[in-house]
Amino acid sequence: MLMKLHVDYTRCTGHGLCEVEAEDVFEVGEDGLVQLLVDDPGEQNPRGLEAAVRACPTSALSIED
Repeated sequence: MLMKLHVDYTRCTGHGLCEVEAEDVFEVGEDGLVQLLVDDPGEQNPRGLEAAVRACPTSALSIED
């Protein structure tokens, strides 16, 4: 299943919970915002992405099918 990840950078506050759930996809940068480590994260770790979306306290992450 192809999943597209959307990051709302206006909501991201750099808690880093996404990085905890999917460290192969996310990293909080020096600017305090999440950075994507891969171009197409939907193929990396679908369960990790779903967990990261659920864990985000500001709802900055969403998945589109």
